[in-house]
Amino acid sequence: MTRPGVDASRSGVDVSRAGAGPARGDGRGRPAGTTGPADGERRGLEEAERVELTVDAVAPGGHCVARVDGQVVFVRHALPGERVVAEVTEVHRGFVRADAVTVLDAAPQRVAPPCPYAKPGLCGGCDLQHVAPEAQLDWKAAVVREQLRRLAGLADAEIDRLGVRVEALPSGPLGWRSRVRYAVDAAGRAGLLKHRSHEVVPVDRCLIAHPAIQALPVLGRSWPAAEAVEAVASTGGDVAVTALPDGPTTRVAGSAAVPSDGSAAARVDDPATARSLDGPQTVREVAAGREWTLPASGFWQVHPAAADTLVDAVLDLLDPQAGESAWDLYGGAGLFAAAVAARVGPDARVTVVESAGEGVAAARDNLRDLPGVEVVAARVETALARRRVTGPVDLVVLDPPRSGAGARVVRDVVAAGPRAVAYVACDPAAFARDVRAFADAGWELAALRGFDLFPMTRHVELVGLLRPAR
Repeated sequence: MTRPGVDASRSGVDVSRAGAGPARGDGRGRPAGTTGPADGERRGLEEAERVELTVDAVAPGGHCVARVDGQVVFVRHALPGERVVAEVTEVHRGFVRADAVTVLDAAPQRVAPPCPYAKPGLCGGCDLQHVAPEAQLDWKAAVVREQLRRLAGLADAEIDRLGVRVEALPSGPLGWRSRVRYAVDAAGRAGLLKHRSHEVVPVDRCLIAHPAIQALPVLGRSWPAAEAVEAVASTGGDVAVTALPDGPTTRVAGSAAVPSDGSAAARVDDPATARSLDGPQTVREVAAGREWTLPASGFWQVHPAAADTLVDAVLDLLDPQAGESAWDLYGGAGLFAAAVAARVGPDARVTVVESAGEGVAAARDNLRDLPGVEVVAARVETALARRRVTGPVDLVVLDPPRSGAGARVVRDVVAAGPRAVAYVACDPAAFARDVRAFADAGWELAALRGFDLFPMTRHVELVGLLRPAR
């Protein structure tokens, strides 16, 4: 039988009324079909074993936490408070991973996943399709709060003062992803990877992909010589497709592959060796009141509204004033530098530091009309340590990779004496560790905003304001 309010036939897992069917454990976290450890000895869970358990709080990585006889279980496809039958997928020292395969008592926030591939054992891209959109925001905010408590060392009162919440972006939870990389299996079929696996799941559509990407004939054809296929739909209206083989990257294009008002381009990792076909090699993005021209292979935010959302948050938190100097560290194409430069004026000094050659070239090309902006080609750590950039400076934007800035960069930024730092983070754990490093230097996290740049997934973007403690 189906639990009222949940369509089990369309859900990613079997959803049953509590008590229906054969017992799958005692509901207190014991392996299904057992009554407890034999002879007083605790038996660890084994891969592929099924166990009935009650799910506890959310955890990083798109999981919830549960326990079986003291053993920690990270459960996907579940919600806090649910009673589920979970199948163990990995066994590690001190914890196991599992998928909820049957829901015995569903949480009110559970919904039927819109994508048929968002199920245990299938595509691993979307962690939260079984969670109502509003509840996804609460889920991500809870993860952020826990990381600030555990890794940044903030007290509950400090976290409450920040008012941690995650804001949705326009356009809804589907059709937003403007950059998609499809893996290709041994049979030449394009698809997406299983969770924590290199196994390819062939799909006929990715529902979170931008409509222009969904319209491309990428998934309906064979790619016998490719390892992966990448597709881009830019905010400037360009569509790019690239096949990535075991050799030189090949541009692919054609009028039948794109909307009538666009042209096909390809992402070219090595233009010198790529086979040239029709279509531009660059795409246009529109953000911060400017049009940006980037290689189709260049980095840009994957949500169409992300760039402007982050720029607005950074400007709101920093409140740049005319004449102030600024650093844009890990600056990429210079998105934040351009926005800050417009506020501080042409006579102020704004410095972009970026290590990727493609990003450096894009920044120099797109910011050439801003006389006060300098682009430094270097790793941030090196630029600070070897004084390629020198303080004092008034404002800093930190937008590091997922691993975070690290204590060394934090120390050097603090030493430059800025009045404020805007920290843009894509990983709450790395952000929290760096917040602790700032605190050790006498700084405080004064404000924090969260944004759901990646609906249906576990990922969340943060913009924090750090300043000397008052």
